[in-house]
Amino acid sequence: MNLSAPLTSAQNSSHAIGLAAKAVVEEFLRIIMIPDPAGARAFVATGLEIHFTGDRLMHDPSECSAFNASRYKWVKKRFERTDVASGANQMEAIVYNTGTLYGAWPDGAPFEGNRYVDRYVVSQGKIIKMEVWNDSAERMLLRAGLCAPWFASV
Repeated sequence: MNLSAPLTSAQNSSHAIGLAAKAVVEEFLRIIMIPDPAGARAFVATGLEIHFTGDRLMHDPSECSAFNASRYKWVKKRFERTDVASGANQMEAIVYNTGTLYGAWPDGAPFEGNRYVDRYVVSQGKIIKMEVWNDSAERMLLRAGLCAPWFASV
């Protein structure tokens, strides 16, 4: 592959679609973490499928906000990066957003550095699927004394 060769029109189009999909995901996340689920609906398609941690199936941004309200006193995301998988087109762009969660547990104890990975499928400018993974369950087990801390050997 010649990395210095000019991009083809198809590659330029894929790149532009990918950038647009990335922008949709980042704005959706900014708004849903306010939380403003009504505002976040502008970025999702009818028939949205959300698989939250523990494979909890949801279909509306308000369900994400309600779940977060039951698990945290408050929570926000610190984006580390947003990546679009190669080959984006109008029908499907895969977008990954990774970073850490910070906030407070229901008892008010602060936390930070809680890793997350979100995977989005964006079709025709709208999010049609969202999958969410994070370390909250592990941290909750540790806080409850149900598991021992892991100390990696160096």
